[in-house]
Amino acid sequence: MKPFHAFRTHGRVPAAALLACAALLPAVHAQPPAAYPAKLLQIVAQQPPGSGSDAMTRIWADCAARELGQPVVVQNKPGANGILAVNFLKGQPADGYTLMSIGMSQMSITPYVYRQRPYDPLADFDGVAVLGTSPLVLAVPAGSGIARLQDLDKLAHATPGGVNFGSPGKGSPAHLLTSALLDKMGAPGTHVPFVGEGAGLTALMGQQIQAMTLVMGTAAAQVKAGKLTALAVFGAQRSPLLPGVPTIAEALPAAADLARPSWIAVVARAGTPPDVINRLNAATEKCRADAHYQARFEAMNVSLTASTPRDVRAWAERDAAVWRPLIDKLGLATE
Repeated sequence: MKPFHAFRTHGRVPAAALLACAALLPAVHAQPPAAYPAKLLQIVAQQPPGSGSDAMTRIWADCAARELGQPVVVQNKPGANGILAVNFLKGQPADGYTLMSIGMSQMSITPYVYRQRPYDPLADFDGVAVLGTSPLVLAVPAGSGIARLQDLDKLAHATPGGVNFGSPGKGSPAHLLTSALLDKMGAPGTHVPFVGEGAGLTALMGQQIQAMTLVMGTAAAQVKAGKLTALAVFGAQRSPLLPGVPTIAEALPAAADLARPSWIAVVARAGTPPDVINRLNAATEKCRADAHYQARFEAMNVSLTASTPRDVRAWAERDAAVWRPLIDKLGLATE
């Protein structure tokens, strides 16, 4: 056998020798990216545990986990009517492993009640799917002597400063709808924001505030328990959960344009790969066809809707076109 130096040719190793050596080395192949999802997902709920928004988020997470084959953990980030949750999402990678359940409020109202917008719903999020819609209900404490909208109007005019009305936070649909209704009645009122619907509900039942607009699932349970009285449904039709409660148009014809249900959607951080978004949307559509999933949402009086990722943006733009002029008219924008 020739010594090693015999293979040298002008200081270079022949190509045949290099190939022979390479053949002795273990093969190294580039690993393809793991199929999505390859690990646990988290979805951020922008309201506290026990709220209607939180409950809907958990229903979606349970079903999505089955469809995606990975756990989906709910992380509650309440505060500032969703702004804390939005900021958290914006700080996460745009890889589809951190999502957020978001409402009509955060997509079409909240950013516009601040003169300096805390975020841009059309630029900061990629839509996954609209989950469903639910009517809102104006309610007062049972035993307060208020049985009709006209009674609330009389109380507002007879009380210095008007009625105190609650909401889950500044810029929520409850805030805007109640403010607009009082404006149409010409009745004075003071907005009292809470961190989530549950805290406001407790204050309402304790008669610390005189009125609050609630999601149907929350209101109906307390009305049937005899703790609240419902005055009007902000919807085009009466609800089968509260068939004796008039629509807002029936209670006050001048307020017919306030018949706008709330809605909830799932979004990801802007820049999430389209194939990931499509995978999440497909999982959501499969959930919508699941009988158990349907029943859980129906129990909360949420009407499910088919949607594409583009629908989230379209719904946000549609509602913002209504709410932004109203915010300006009522002078609700603050620093």
